[in-house]
Amino acid sequence: MRASRGSNRNLSLHYAARHPGGGNTTTGTVRPVSTLRAWLSPTRPGDPEEFTDPAERKAIGIELLVVFAVTLGMSGLQSLISLLDALLQTTPLAQQQVAINQPQADLGLLDMLAQLVNVLRLVAWGALGAFLLWRGGMALWRIGLDRTRLGGDVLRGAGLAALIGVPGLGLYLLAHALGLSLTVQPSTLTDAWWRAPVLALAAFGNAFAEEVLVVGYVLTRLRQLGWSENRSLWLAAVLRGSYHLYQGFGGFVGNVVMGLVYGRIWQRTNRLVPLIVGHTLIDVVAFVGYSALRGHVGWLP
Repeated sequence: MRASRGSNRNLSLHYAARHPGGGNTTTGTVRPVSTLRAWLSPTRPGDPEEFTDPAERKAIGIELLVVFAVTLGMSGLQSLISLLDALLQTTPLAQQQVAINQPQADLGLLDMLAQLVNVLRLVAWGALGAFLLWRGGMALWRIGLDRTRLGGDVLRGAGLAALIGVPGLGLYLLAHALGLSLTVQPSTLTDAWWRAPVLALAAFGNAFAEEVLVVGYVLTRLRQLGWSENRSLWLAAVLRGSYHLYQGFGGFVGNVVMGLVYGRIWQRTNRLVPLIVGHTLIDVVAFVGYSALRGHVGWLP
C-alpha cells in the first residue's frame, strides 16, 4: 500500500526531531557534524526505509537489472564496444570523430521527426524510473521531482551548469590534446530552421533520462537495499561515465566527476529538478553552441 503524503511528512518530521541537525546528543547537548564530514561521508537517511523482506529485495534487484538492461546500462555496453573498436584502429583517438546528434534521415522533415522520436524515447526512459518508484509507494516529491520550488531550483540549476560545464569543457580539451578522447561533435545536423529547438529538446531529453534514472531512481533503490551513501554514489557515477565511453577516456572521467557532484548534491538536498535544469543547460550550450561556432573558431577540435 502506498503511504500518504501526509504520513511521509510526519515520518520525516519524526526523524528530524530524533536527529536534530544530523548531530549527536549527549546529556541534552547537540554536537553538529562538521559540514565537510557530512558531505564526504553522509549517513543514510531514515527515509526511505530499508527493505528487509528477502523476496522484496530480490524483486528490487531484478527490477534494477531489467531497467538498465533496456536503458542506459545497455548504452554503457554499446559505448564500451565503440571505444574498444576505436582503440583497435590505426588512427589515433584524437583524429577519430564521433557525433552525438547526427542526421537520421535524408529528407529534412523526416530527420526532424526521427530526432523528436529519440527525444521521446529518452523522456520515456526517465518516466519509467519515476513510475516504478511511484508505483512502489514513493511519492515523486520525496525525490525532489516536483514544481514546489521551481524558481530556486532553476537558479541552483544554472549554478550547477556553470560549476560543471566550464571545467568539463576544459577537461575535454585537455584529454583531446593528450590523445585520450575522440573529437566529439555535439551536432552534425544540417542548418535547418528546426535544428536549434530540436537540439534544445534533445538536451532536455538527455538530462531528464539521466538524472531521473541514474540519480533519483537508482540511488533511491539502493537506499532501500541498505547500501551506504558513498557506495551508491560511486556505482551511479561509474554508470554515468560508462555510457559516455564512446567519447573516449576524457568523456568517461568527466562524467564520473559530474556523477559524483550531482549525486552527492541530491543525497544532501533531495532535489532532482536543479540537476535536470543544470544538465539541460550544459547540453543546450554544447549542442546549439557547437552548431553556431563550428568552422568559425580555431580552438574547437
